[in-house]
Amino acid sequence: MKKTFVTTMPDRAGAFLRASRIIADLGLNITRVSYNKAIDTHTLFLEVEGSHARLEQAAERLEEIGCLQNSMEEGAVLLVEFRLRDTPGSVTAVLELIEQYNFNISYLSSQENGTAWQQFKMGLFVEQPEQFSQFLNAASLLCPVRVVDYDKAERILDNSIFYVSFANELAQRLALPEEGRMELVIDANQVMHLLDERGESFHKTFDYIRGFGEALASCRGSAFRPRVTEYDYGGDLHLILIEPPCGSNTCILRHQGRYLFIDTSYACYREEMLNLFRRLLPDFDTAPRAALITHADVDHCGLLDLFDTVYLSRKSRDSLLMERTSRGGFRERNPLHAPYIRICKALTSYRTAAPETLRVIAGVSAPQNKPLDVIGSWCFGDLTFQAAEGQGGHLPGELVLVERERGLVFTGDILVNIRELTEEQARYNHYAPYLMTSVDTDPVLCAKERRELPHLLGPGRWHIFGGHGPRKEMVLE
Repeated sequence: MKKTFVTTMPDRAGAFLRASRIIADLGLNITRVSYNKAIDTHTLFLEVEGSHARLEQAAERLEEIGCLQNSMEEGAVLLVEFRLRDTPGSVTAVLELIEQYNFNISYLSSQENGTAWQQFKMGLFVEQPEQFSQFLNAASLLCPVRVVDYDKAERILDNSIFYVSFANELAQRLALPEEGRMELVIDANQVMHLLDERGESFHKTFDYIRGFGEALASCRGSAFRPRVTEYDYGGDLHLILIEPPCGSNTCILRHQGRYLFIDTSYACYREEMLNLFRRLLPDFDTAPRAALITHADVDHCGLLDLFDTVYLSRKSRDSLLMERTSRGGFRERNPLHAPYIRICKALTSYRTAAPETLRVIAGVSAPQNKPLDVIGSWCFGDLTFQAAEGQGGHLPGELVLVERERGLVFTGDILVNIRELTEEQARYNHYAPYLMTSVDTDPVLCAKERRELPHLLGPGRWHIFGGHGPRKEMVLE
């Protein structure tokens, strides 16, 4: 098994040497190392492979030498401006005072301005606020001094505690519990490491992770304003399409006094979606209801715990069951997708579905041989859906459901209506393709599946409901 140790090391090669000797002495293998002084001067990530017992021993010994980072307490970097005379050695007394208080300097900036004074700015890493107050009193005896407020654009320069600050900022914005924040640090580093190997800017990577978290947080509560469209298809069939600003669509079929929810969006919108369900469906809490997922992605499966029965393909069931293991489901077994998916799960408070609720409607665990292959049929009331499974271009287990009498098609993410997304949806949807390198497991294969869809449907007028975006009309001859 593998474990990532987040270590706090001084900017010296000897610290890494001591840690590597401990790992080697235990017969463990280092499989990944990540350190970038431009991002965080002290945090080094070590991914180590070996037995559970030896990994626990490594953790104990790394903690003994004081380099294992267990706390998410970040202290604070405070920007202080000293007004110094523009003469040789004027800064020396200030530096001696900083050394006396044992503050780390994470940022320096000064430039002569044609006067007899210089405005000398320093970022000081402070762990004990009472010490800083004493320091300011002492510094004011040397020169005029003030604490400067500064925005996040300048915080990137204060990199002595970047990873912890970054994770805490995301967690606080989304009201996440403290447990799991260290895993968020590790996953953010892994995304950066993967994209850095491809020549991408680490600034852009962290901006995109932060942007993704901000998109999720900005649509909570009263700001949760999904696009809702209702359709009547006769024969006691009513359909409601809910398009949240972030996450997958949810289609609700009301038929013969029962409800079928196709995909369920993110878990972080649980209360918002429940309020919406109860407003749209006054008998939501009492009427029979079930869910069906087109595929086992996080944004399609966030609210499965609301349902006693969840219909899905065999491979989707396999993936959800594998999520209960350390290796995770199909997405997390893809090295390019795994870190982002774990971040997504953390930021949206995702929990995998209970095994006893899962009901396979068709399919097998073995790979498909065709881009889209009809694997059976499934009934909801007197509606009969033809079920076709994709070859895994977007994600193994993906389903297309076709109700031929009314021309209804549910495609999941094999086909989505990108052109008619709302502004909020479009902004949200541009983060994942960059952070995962592609939202598709196999983009070429996914394109083949989309091209195969018209052949599966045949002639007729089709009402296509994709995983994202509004209904799309397609006429085939």
